[in-house]
Amino acid sequence: MTQGAVDAEVARLQRGLIELRRDLHRHPELPGQERRTAGVVARELRAAGLTVTTGVGGHGVVGVLRGAYRGRTVAYRADMDAVPPNGIVGGGPEAAHLCGHDIHTTVALGVARVLARLRHQLSGTVVFLFQPAEETLSGARALIDTGVLERTGVAEIHALHCGPFPVGRFAVTPGYGLPGQDKARVTLRGPDAPAAARRLAARIGALATVREPQTPADIEQLLTDAQTPNGPLARFVAVRAVAEEATVSVSYRCWPQERYREVREDIRRLAGSCAGSGATATGAGVNFPAEPFPAMVCPERDARRLAHHLRRTTGRDAVTELHAAFPPFSGEDFALYLDRVPGTFTFLGVRAPGAPVTTSYPHYPDFTPDEQAIGIGIRAMTGWIAERTHSA
Repeated sequence: MTQGAVDAEVARLQRGLIELRRDLHRHPELPGQERRTAGVVARELRAAGLTVTTGVGGHGVVGVLRGAYRGRTVAYRADMDAVPPNGIVGGGPEAAHLCGHDIHTTVALGVARVLARLRHQLSGTVVFLFQPAEETLSGARALIDTGVLERTGVAEIHALHCGPFPVGRFAVTPGYGLPGQDKARVTLRGPDAPAAARRLAARIGALATVREPQTPADIEQLLTDAQTPNGPLARFVAVRAVAEEATVSVSYRCWPQERYREVREDIRRLAGSCAGSGATATGAGVNFPAEPFPAMVCPERDARRLAHHLRRTTGRDAVTELHAAFPPFSGEDFALYLDRVPGTFTFLGVRAPGAPVTTSYPHYPDFTPDEQAIGIGIRAMTGWIAERTHSA
């Protein structure tokens, strides 16, 4: 499949796809409630000639495109849900597409339409997974549990995510990705329990090595740190500890994932120290889930292959490499796919020239990605997916 043929199709489709994204943007749907979005996706895939299954793992949609030649089966995933009000920085009145999932969905539909029109040049099979409920980290599991990966014979999987990089730039993540998440709940008793809970929350919070950004300058520093080899984000702990009456609720992320065991021990030790303050942890001790939600770790070899492809097709300066899990305060249930099959997860730069960094940093209320990134993402991922279905 030639890049020239891909580029011509993207140029023909781009205006209509931007309008499609704007329609999705005007109709955000909460995690698990993506009924309308799923309907739009299914309609577009059927119109392109794909075999479509709806209602997969909730409102998930699966589209299958078979090429003209024998080859490998490769999946492409796009998430469809919007950010709920409590996920918006500073809070919000209603769900909104402030994480770029409307762009992710549009890019995936664009890739499907371009590959369908060039099917006579395509080897293998492409399986498009339009996933619900990413924001609640439940949609990937729901899709996987239907057996869709095994049923379609997926050999690898790929995805893009909007990121605060200049439009036209991609950020690859060899050996990194996004952190997982662990939680804890400590219940105290005794005459000093509420005051002890507040002290304990402060002491657990002090385990953090990185703090959530408070200003645009803080975000810019995080971006710099993430692109610095062996920088301050190569190892980190990000903690949120909240005291309510006699309990402390803890949510934290760390890198590398092996540090969860260490942090759990720190939390147990700090909870045990409450005994000397007139309050003690309950007999049940500190409650953790059975296992933390896993980190998303991108295979290094696959990420470097993608970087090579992007440099060859979009320019040597179009790719930056992250040397840390970024951002340190967010997770991704794409991790569950990568636990099953290899693949890539890459940031698509959506920051318009001269725009404040908050306009391209997910979950901020002024998140307004540059729509030119849609065509750029489709062009890159179409060529990459076609290459992967053809590769041995």
